[in-house]
Amino acid sequence: MQEISETRFNAIAGYARKAMALAMANELEFFQIDNGRIVGMLIQDRTDRDYFGTVFAADALKRMRSVRMTTFVDTPDAARDLLRTEMAVAGQAPPSEFHQDDEDGEPVDFLTPVVSKQPLNPDFEKFISQEGYSPAQDIISLMMHWYEDADGNFVEQFQTTGFDQRIWELYLFATFREMGYDIDRSNAVPDFCCDGLMGSFNVEAVTVAPTKNGKEIIPPPPTDTAEELRVYLHDYMPIKFGSALYSKLKKKYWEHAHVANKPLVLAIHDFSSPGSMIHSRSALERYVFGVEHGYEKDEQGNLIILPTKIETHDWEDKSIPSGFFNQPDSEHISAILFSNSGTIAKFNRMGILTGFGSGKVVALREGTMVNHDPNATSPKFFKVVVNSEGYEETWTEGLSVIHNPNALKPLDPASMPGAAHLFLEDDGQITSHTPDFFPFGSRTIHFAPVDVDEWLDSFGDKTHMVFTPREADEDESSPG
Repeated sequence: MQEISETRFNAIAGYARKAMALAMANELEFFQIDNGRIVGMLIQDRTDRDYFGTVFAADALKRMRSVRMTTFVDTPDAARDLLRTEMAVAGQAPPSEFHQDDEDGEPVDFLTPVVSKQPLNPDFEKFISQEGYSPAQDIISLMMHWYEDADGNFVEQFQTTGFDQRIWELYLFATFREMGYDIDRSNAVPDFCCDGLMGSFNVEAVTVAPTKNGKEIIPPPPTDTAEELRVYLHDYMPIKFGSALYSKLKKKYWEHAHVANKPLVLAIHDFSSPGSMIHSRSALERYVFGVEHGYEKDEQGNLIILPTKIETHDWEDKSIPSGFFNQPDSEHISAILFSNSGTIAKFNRMGILTGFGSGKVVALREGTMVNHDPNATSPKFFKVVVNSEGYEETWTEGLSVIHNPNALKPLDPASMPGAAHLFLEDDGQITSHTPDFFPFGSRTIHFAPVDVDEWLDSFGDKTHMVFTPREADEDESSPG
């Protein structure tokens, strides 16, 4: 019996956990045998304060579920010994012993192409064929056994026309489960109906797609100069975000009975061009609030934020009003979620962190992060080897919740722990509550196949994070 991290346990069996279990039990330690074929959890009952263990194994659909439980005892050492015995017994049993009566259909296999007439998405082909993505392949395979396909075409779209969109949905699924929510996908819309100890809310996933003329992709405008970047972030990207959000607003999800009495959230990711999501965060904030911020410093060097109302966003022959939260019907939207981490790179990092993949993949991550100095006008820079000792990451890391000041059903910030929360105040200032480490954007480069230990030795500095202040482009982050 080998002890494992909670993060690895969650990737293997955490999807079996019900939200109410967190109220009744304090999860203490996690274990595996046979590289995760059987996993176990040491638990303390919150009411009686005694200890027990539970064992998880795969059912007929390859979903890890609770299959054995120890008796309750007075000490964690005694419970750990009992858990070791029960895990050993489970390890000797045939897999069919753990099949249960509620399985229907076949296990989900998203790696094997299911289409013959449509061409596979090039990103999907690269994803399933390269060893460098093996950590992501493994962690998504486990997740997909639990992901309920409400539309019935998830795997097909994942492999063909909707690769980015489906990855974003899987990221949201992992994030909400990490937060402790049960997810009901019995209704086709919206995408996620979440219920947990911290509340209930509904979420519809939104993606910003490339601009097309027929099947031809029209490239975005250049951003090589400061003026080009300003126009891109002040006008071009707000219009892109506005189009995607407005299309969802027209669907009036709040009129559905199962949605009507709970907060409704739109979760958006930018896939408009390669790498665009790294820089477009500030464009979204400008558009939804209808405010942009300049700054100056007083004689003592203190930062003074200067908000300015934005009337419209104009690009070529298009013009839209700024301020999504001021548009008709937007009062039904409680908040906008944004992350630029809903990508294969995120799944690869989480796969490495949890011990999946070929064991021959190294990932180097670098980017910008929040600078908590109240007088800062630029972010900090970070650089990290994901394989290094001490590296930590969660699914929620990098998630922003932009709250609607006009919402009919406001979203309680406590319902999304670990995220950054942004609010528009009456004076036009945007206030934010941000975790200590919060990446604005990052790039991940993986190397495979490599000898990981040898690679780490050659890298030299094995500290898990390196932070340095740096001068950044004006729109890499909001000041403060």
